[in-house]
Amino acid sequence: QVQLVESGGGLVQTGGSLRLSCAASGRTFSYYTMGWFRQAPGKEREFVAVISSISGITYYADSVKGRFTISRDNAKNTVYLQMNSLRPEDTAVYYCNAGLQRVGARVDPGGYWGQGTQVTISS
Repeated sequence: QVQLVESGGGLVQTGGSLRLSCAASGRTFSYYTMGWFRQAPGKEREFVAVISSISGITYYADSVKGRFTISRDNAKNTVYLQMNSLRPEDTAVYYCNAGLQRVGARVDPGGYWGQGTQVTISS
């Protein structure tokens, strides 16, 4: 079992930055591939970024590539999402997820979700 708690959301202007954190409980955090998804109003939840469990290999949605960076600190049971050059279209609730499966360009979420944190970008 893994419990996830996100933090770090807020309201920033276009071009600004935010860093989201996701703190995980459980002794097996380092074994999980971790990632972030987001859901904008009226839209389906979409994949944002993923980081593998041990090697730390990362993969991003095209919409955030070059602007967002996912990282993890296994000693702190925490995964981060550094978001730079934010745009109004990045406005969404961001969710942390554990246990993602990636095959090529396809990323399926795992069974563990956080409660979400709101990110709002003003134009």
